[in-house]
Amino acid sequence: MKLVVLGLSLSSSWGNGHATTFRALLKAFARRGHEVLFLERDVPWYASQRDLTDPDWCRLAFYADLPGLDAWRGEIAGADAVIVGSYVPEGVEVSRRVQSWAQGTTAFYDIDTPVTLAKLARGDFEYLSPEVIPSFDLYLSFTGGPTLRHIEAAYGSPMARPLYCSVDLDLYGPRDVPLRWDLSYLGTYSDDRQPTLDRLLLEPARRRPDLRFVVAGPQYPAGIDWPANVERIEHCPPADHAAFYSASRFTLNVTRADMIRAGWSPSVRLFEAGACATPIISDRWDGIETLLPPGEAIVLADGAEDVLAALDRDAAAMGRAARARIEAAHSSDHRAAELEAHLAEAAARGSAARQERK
Repeated sequence: MKLVVLGLSLSSSWGNGHATTFRALLKAFARRGHEVLFLERDVPWYASQRDLTDPDWCRLAFYADLPGLDAWRGEIAGADAVIVGSYVPEGVEVSRRVQSWAQGTTAFYDIDTPVTLAKLARGDFEYLSPEVIPSFDLYLSFTGGPTLRHIEAAYGSPMARPLYCSVDLDLYGPRDVPLRWDLSYLGTYSDDRQPTLDRLLLEPARRRPDLRFVVAGPQYPAGIDWPANVERIEHCPPADHAAFYSASRFTLNVTRADMIRAGWSPSVRLFEAGACATPIISDRWDGIETLLPPGEAIVLADGAEDVLAALDRDAAAMGRAARARIEAAHSSDHRAAELEAHLAEAAARGSAARQERK
């Protein structure tokens, strides 16, 4: 299969989770014998922070603007499948072009499904609009559960399927490094995550000055009152993630408010940490128990007391259980096989409808 992907970023992991998601998925997809071209909008923010420029498992190319995308019309038309990702700049117009040019299966890959649906509900069509959804043969969603039926019923998608994030087991696994922190958190700042971070990490740090904590990620405001036992790391690049998790007795997963409301929206950090056999403490949302068994491979916490109780537990057995679960169901090889199956199903179902549209 020849696959073309137009995504937010493959080249830079700075301040986004899209790059690591695409890297794991597309590397595994190429390993299954497929050809991949990734087209990325060349924007200054990512251009100055690139940590992948020449992958050996796909072609990576840049376009400057919408007229610049026209140069790739032939590649898009000749592909067996074309995927447009969420948060692509001028994504609605990019989608229109893809749907007009593509001869193969077209899909929208929503790495931000609850955020996207909330934006659509308030008339914010930054990168997706209701009018283009029905013309995609397939809607791939980071969120599973009831949200998939909602996308089909409310927005006319002919086929909505889950495609969760995953982890590249070639890059993520336990590392032989000294333990540095009792609890870590890796994530970019967001307003809606900060109250949970305060409740589940900063408050435990205030209560237990003898323990060591760390928060790694960019864009945190200068006014946050960090306890003295909370280390700050401005950016932890993907190449350092495995060592970061392996240096943590436990790590914290914090979920955005829209994703908590939707449920069935795992963060890539769950799978990355689990692959490193690092036990996870997480906030609660519907569907999390289908991914990692609570009490066995993950601890669900409502407040500081739950976190401090978890930190008194033996971490090793829980870490092994998390690693086993990731190996069984959530590696990038699993997701690549799922993507292949979803595209094949959409191709079988969508060819007649596409001919009617054209």
